[in-house]
Amino acid sequence: MNAIEIEALTKHYTTGFWRPRPYPALDGLTLSVAPGEVFGFLGPNGAGKTTTLKLLMQLIYPTSGHASILGKPVGDIAVKQRVGYLPEQPYFYDYLTAEELLEYFAALFGASAAAARQRASGLLDDVGIGGERRVQLRKFSKGMLQRVGIAQALINEPEIVFLDEPMSGLDPLGRREIRELILRLRDRGCTVFFSSHVLADAEALCSRVAVMANGRLSATGRLSDLVAFHVRGWELVVSGLPDTALEHARSLGHVVRATKLGEGRYALELPLSPAPDRTLAEMIGQGARLVSLNPVRDTLEDFFVQQVAASKPRTSAEVA
Repeated sequence: MNAIEIEALTKHYTTGFWRPRPYPALDGLTLSVAPGEVFGFLGPNGAGKTTTLKLLMQLIYPTSGHASILGKPVGDIAVKQRVGYLPEQPYFYDYLTAEELLEYFAALFGASAAAARQRASGLLDDVGIGGERRVQLRKFSKGMLQRVGIAQALINEPEIVFLDEPMSGLDPLGRREIRELILRLRDRGCTVFFSSHVLADAEALCSRVAVMANGRLSATGRLSDLVAFHVRGWELVVSGLPDTALEHARSLGHVVRATKLGEGRYALELPLSPAPDRTLAEMIGQGARLVSLNPVRDTLEDFFVQQVAASKPRTSAEVA
């Protein structure tokens, strides 16, 4: 049984005053997420990511299609007790402290006062909230509120957690801490479904991803299948390279592009063929010294840009 099943999920909003027309915010989304995996839901702003999460949480209702979580229809009360959710812009009562807020949420899930305090304290440690936990939330920065929001999504020790842009507002240290937290959740068997337009997060965390563009599913699969990581060429950095050696390599087509970094120091873009060791050996024979040699590969960002560019923007007239 999959943790999440989505079948032809569609959401239309009505636009226009004199001649109202439906606008498809989400158009026929179908995908599944296996238990225990970290699934990245990727797309630019307006791609339909937040709409999908709101539909799964039943904050809004679909025009057509259906979805299930943990084998039950979305909205099932028993399932809600096993789910955690971080909205895109979490908002909490300003005059509570982080401790008070989490203890309150824990009590809603039936925890005793002692268990609520223990659970709140542990989660605040996990998300990097120290002495500030006794400060009113109205004094928190956006990044600190985001940390509290992630903690509240985990207060019931969920089997599956939905995170809408979880890295939003976090500094580099916070991003690293939340990445480590997500990996710990995965290791204990929790399914993590998170939306993002920050592709580095998906590359670091996800086993599979879905790419959304203009409300439609553009591609889905394992990163190794989508991105392929094929070597497209080589980046060679050398020092002490004579100008004559560089011009000779260029004339043979062994150097695609050369960027001068300093006197005799170059970053060279080499084609896939011939093999870079041949070009490097020739340069070393003429007095150059190797600094670094790295393959140039396709990235998830390359794939993302291609998919979004290939997706035709839609208007309300298409579904009128």
